[in-house]
Amino acid sequence: MAIFETLTIEKGMYDPNGSGLTKVLEKLDPSENYKGTSLEGLDAFQRQLKRFDIRVSGRSSDNVEKFFQTTSSAALFPEYISRAVKQGMEQADVLKDIVATVTHIDGMDYRSIASVPNDSALTLQQVNEGASIPETNVSVQANLVSLHKRGRMLVSSYEALRFQRLDLFTVTLRQIGAHIAKTQFEDAVNVLINGDGNSNAITSINAASSGTLSYSDLITLWSSLTPYRLNTIIAPTALVSTVLNMPQMQDSHAGNTFHSTGKMITPLGATLIHAPSMQAGTLIGIDKSYALEMVIAGDVTTEYDKLIDRQLERAAITCIAGFSKIFKDASKAMTV
Repeated sequence: MAIFETLTIEKGMYDPNGSGLTKVLEKLDPSENYKGTSLEGLDAFQRQLKRFDIRVSGRSSDNVEKFFQTTSSAALFPEYISRAVKQGMEQADVLKDIVATVTHIDGMDYRSIASVPNDSALTLQQVNEGASIPETNVSVQANLVSLHKRGRMLVSSYEALRFQRLDLFTVTLRQIGAHIAKTQFEDAVNVLINGDGNSNAITSINAASSGTLSYSDLITLWSSLTPYRLNTIIAPTALVSTVLNMPQMQDSHAGNTFHSTGKMITPLGATLIHAPSMQAGTLIGIDKSYALEMVIAGDVTTEYDKLIDRQLERAAITCIAGFSKIFKDASKAMTV
């Protein structure tokens, strides 16, 4: 009998720091032991679903009550919820287009590093024999990164959901994840504009004509980022519409990309991101490779005690994350 069929699963396996059940199951039942078998490609949690014959998606998905047939299968329910929420976060995620790196931490206190090079430091001059090599100073930021706990409260009862299909319930959970991702994106934009508390608010330049955004203004934004590259533009609804209506967006490559894939780009090749909550009249241009660091404390966390012992009722689904600016001049704002 395989190991996964004999494991006793209990709520004590959940890490209070929010790393989830899968990590614990993988230590007890490593996926590498299943190479070359019919279970290859499944992780430890998915093997447990198969063990209890729980189908969470597809035409033949089970009802919610399938999780509560045994004590061990009930202990899988919080992990299923966390995974569904993460799916929603990934589907709605645009942070990958503005974040240079993601740092995972175990605690709540994190201090990032910063380098503020001047023009001479950005150019590698010739070093004569015996001369000292120019230095780039890297220092710890004065203030901690502000971490925000974002989430939703899941309110229901086992009786209300027991006969609902899991694939339908998953859609609801993915929507919660999408809301969390949306709020995290708003946090990131706020840090880009106002800084992370370390005197690094964004530098703003004005459009040539007040109230009007032109193609020449995008060129100005592009040149102001030098030596960084303009590869992402974040804008509110009205300015996104303005960019999409520019004659330059009617060229064959830009137009075909938008019409065939729905992916918005600009005539300069930068990814255009729609940020409805941004202040009207402000547009941000960044070099996503150098502008922003995302700091995550733990994983998506679900209050497993209430879900297992009380069969839903009220349970919080949360994720803790914050953002820090890496190079201040890797982002610029334009005011229209």
